[in-house]
Amino acid sequence: MSQTDTTPSAEPLVGVLMGSKSDWPTMQKACATLEELGASYEVHVMSAHRSPDAVAQYARGARDRGLRVLIAAAGGAAHLAGVVAAHTPLPVLGVPMQAWSLDGLDSLLSTAQMPKGVPVATFA
Repeated sequence: MSQTDTTPSAEPLVGVLMGSKSDWPTMQKACATLEELGASYEVHVMSAHRSPDAVAQYARGARDRGLRVLIAAAGGAAHLAGVVAAHTPLPVLGVPMQAWSLDGLDSLLSTAQMPKGVPVATFA
């Protein structure tokens, strides 16, 4: 998987974001499901902490580029889904990844406990 991969279809409908390349084995399964459903997608690796401006820019422009939903996976502090949701009107699906401690509970709580007005659907 490269930094940015897009399925062969012309216009992706789903943006799949990961905070790290190490999240790919899990998110590859999500992409396989999207393919089975015939939903075109694009994949990006970007961190809410290391590249917050890039994340915000991507989220702000997603709808104008034809995307209909964003899936954001991150571990540890797991802020990616929340940052994306703060910058787009599109639905955001958060996937908390198991990281270094607490068996992923920290990521789950960070993704699920969003403030009012910043909705993230959380999958675990």
